[in-house]
Amino acid sequence: MESQRNILLIGLLFVSFLMWQQWQTDKAPKPVAQQTVTQTNTATINGADVPEADSTGMPVDMPATKNLITVSTDQLDIKISPVGGDIVYAALVTHKVEIDKDDPFIILEQTNNHTYIAQSGLIGRNGIDSSAKGRAAFTAQQTNYTLADGQDTLSVPLTYTAEDGVTYVKTFTFTRGQYDVGVDYSINNTSDTALQVQMYGQIKQTIRESESSMMMPTYRGAAFSTQDTRYEKYSFEDMADKNLGKATLGGWAAMLQHYFVSAWIPPATDSNTIFSSVSAGGLANIGFRGAVYDIAPGTTQKISSQFYVGPKNQKALSAISETLNLVVDYGFLWWLAVPIHWLLMFYQSFVGNWGMAIILITLTVRGLLYPLTKAQYSSMAKMRNLQPKLAEMKERFGDDRQKMGQAMMELYKKEKVNPMGGCLPILLQMPIFIALYWVLLESYELRHAPFMLWIDDLSVQDPYYVLPLLMGVSMWLMQKMQPMAPTMDPMQVKMMQWMPVIFTVFFLWFPAGLVLYWLVGNLVAITQQKIIYAGLEKKGLK
Repeated sequence: MESQRNILLIGLLFVSFLMWQQWQTDKAPKPVAQQTVTQTNTATINGADVPEADSTGMPVDMPATKNLITVSTDQLDIKISPVGGDIVYAALVTHKVEIDKDDPFIILEQTNNHTYIAQSGLIGRNGIDSSAKGRAAFTAQQTNYTLADGQDTLSVPLTYTAEDGVTYVKTFTFTRGQYDVGVDYSINNTSDTALQVQMYGQIKQTIRESESSMMMPTYRGAAFSTQDTRYEKYSFEDMADKNLGKATLGGWAAMLQHYFVSAWIPPATDSNTIFSSVSAGGLANIGFRGAVYDIAPGTTQKISSQFYVGPKNQKALSAISETLNLVVDYGFLWWLAVPIHWLLMFYQSFVGNWGMAIILITLTVRGLLYPLTKAQYSSMAKMRNLQPKLAEMKERFGDDRQKMGQAMMELYKKEKVNPMGGCLPILLQMPIFIALYWVLLESYELRHAPFMLWIDDLSVQDPYYVLPLLMGVSMWLMQKMQPMAPTMDPMQVKMMQWMPVIFTVFFLWFPAGLVLYWLVGNLVAITQQKIIYAGLEKKGLK
């Protein structure tokens, strides 16, 4: 019957969608960590004297391990280098590397073969950070800071006194329950001349290959936001190809990876420049250059910014910037994924289990589509009643497809049957399925989220492949309840018979949460199908 062909078409379209996704990920040349890139040196990005990572005298690929300042909060373990006041290590204490291990998930670090750090400083005419002068050497009152029980905020001040006697205090402010860090400069101009400085913040990372796969096409690279562009990815390949230099009011610059993000967010009311570069050592760099501040003699000036390092928590990100939550990238179906994510969060808030929340979403979707599902099976029943006449037409017209098609259209019109009536619910379910796929892929809340029994992480594949196999069986049962039409070509019949197997193979590597959605959806569809067919049988349509 026509609906069988539609199912086959939808299945092939979905597989094509996955292949297209992976092609989008793989089409660009793979970056090489130590490649030589013909680019403007970061010391002169867009005319700004932004210092190189090694301007302190430390090799780029060696960690600065001496005299690091350690900060511990309820969410973060941070290490700050007194040279420049850079964040050279950041671990998330409530997020583990693996579900069965206690090691915290590390975002920022500097090792022998990998650099991922957050730098900030003051540049300009009287800047204390430059390629020529090097980085400012700060001092701190202590080397270890801890957010104590009952303490809501923690300040970590670093002090630097210049040769002219001007005092610079760089303060990191941490807040309980939050991943954003306030990074502020207080400049006390005790000299007899005016000073002119501007703040910069940049995230520097060794270029590395993406770890995405066909079933998990995740992104690792940069992104930014400006007045004119709310959100745009800027991959390592893009950075190697062209330096950014975008003037904007507000904005932000970030480095993204699966579930996590680091970002510099300058004041929304300041005029900033978002810049990027790639050094010859294979370091990708994105950041902001802030507004120019003139500081009169005898006055004190405060310059502020925020740095976020943590999970892609949409609520927390939206509180920092109205566009920063867009790093949770749902693709072209974002308008559908956003309400799905909200509904998923709503259900989980009172059932307390992400697997149960996915089941409730499945029931909701199937319930909303029930009128269309009923129309689908009614159309399929009418099509089955026409099979004898269609078989007769096929015998009469033989291989004359044109006459056969015309006769079929006349029959459909006479019997008031829409051959595409069985396709609409499936077409509507596919974008919902793809949107949910992106929700499960991008929602950090599902990382290490257990369901029940052997499913202890809904964001990865079923370790024993039980759910995919059950999904394949349910798909086979649905197919048996919809016998093949005699007018279908033998090749189409064989392909339809293989569809449950093909889908099962694909679903072996899908996140368990997505397979759970599809399996429960199939079980609900089988139940609905039996109920609808029972009603149609009473009307003599089955």
